[in-house]
Amino acid sequence: MNRRQFLELASMAGAATFLMPSCMSNNGGKQQSPMPNFLKGYEDLYKKDPRQAAIKCFEESKYGMFIHYGLYSLLGRHEWVQIKEKIHVAEYAKLMDRFTADKFDADFITDLALEAEMKYINITTRHHDSFCLWDTKYTDFKSTNSPAKRDLIAELYEQCNQKGLALHLYYSHGRDWRHPHAPNNDKWGGHARPEFEVKEPFYKYEEEHDLNIYVEFLYNQVAELIDMFPNIASIWLDGHGVPKSGDHTQFKCQELYDMIHQKQPHLLVSYKQGLLGTEDFLAPERKYKSNGKPEKPLEICDHLQRKGWGYLASEDGKHKSKKEVIKMLKKANSYPANLLLNTGPYGSGEMHSEDVKVLREVGEKIRSKGWNAVLGVETV
Repeated sequence: MNRRQFLELASMAGAATFLMPSCMSNNGGKQQSPMPNFLKGYEDLYKKDPRQAAIKCFEESKYGMFIHYGLYSLLGRHEWVQIKEKIHVAEYAKLMDRFTADKFDADFITDLALEAEMKYINITTRHHDSFCLWDTKYTDFKSTNSPAKRDLIAELYEQCNQKGLALHLYYSHGRDWRHPHAPNNDKWGGHARPEFEVKEPFYKYEEEHDLNIYVEFLYNQVAELIDMFPNIASIWLDGHGVPKSGDHTQFKCQELYDMIHQKQPHLLVSYKQGLLGTEDFLAPERKYKSNGKPEKPLEICDHLQRKGWGYLASEDGKHKSKKEVIKMLKKANSYPANLLLNTGPYGSGEMHSEDVKVLREVGEKIRSKGWNAVLGVETV
């Protein structure tokens, strides 16, 4: 079977963009939204409780693709390059003039996820540098204003819908190295801002600084993402070390969670290890530190590079092997948890060649041996 034949078979179940369940449910006769295509197979539970259907689907997914891509990818020196090298806002913004994303191919990415036997994709819509990969109306610092002139999230969303893959949207919540009213270092820990020797003129300080303006910006952008891409699987928040370092109630996170749930009944919310305890699933990095079985659905995120999430040129030739990825899958399954495995595309948007090779090898292993054999699970 060649690659195209395999992909055609793998995506047959996702040929239709949406599935329409019965429009009436047990919720007092209220009409439900069309069921997202990635929830095919969970129709009965969706009719009763859309969010529980999404949670069950998530728990049974096992394996997903994480993508860190943005302006930092052009430099190939870590997704935290702006803070590590103390690059001022105006200087960093010049990277947008070089952002073409000419080899970012949503069709290829989703095909690769299917070949790897992954059930979902998560992509950085906006990392800590605040550059947005969708056509947001709340800032001009976005891919559609770059030479790329493309809404990369819209492209990936369309392909995921067509192929039955769930799409989770990463959004940097606690950290922002561009917005004038984002958390400053004088009040918030956790590397809130780059530590410049002289004040950054783009930032507001002291009495001019108003965190509420930033919190409103966050709320509006997350709402916009859901309105533009209603059939995503979750809003996956990052940067919780900043609000956790102070009075996190100032970020009005529960209001944000409530809005997300109200906009789409199936939508899930995650905020890394958990900030409030009301998140739908936990998503710590590399390992789960608590003892015993997780109290919520769990996902472990890790990367194919030895270090770093965004493309690191210094890591070329050192990426993890098929054997190491299978070991990571086994470790995640032992919690139990999904493995969200990260790849950092080149600055052009092309998927890293080492990662493409390994992901295909792992997928072939899963298909030939079966999940239980790969994970070392004994069957009765």
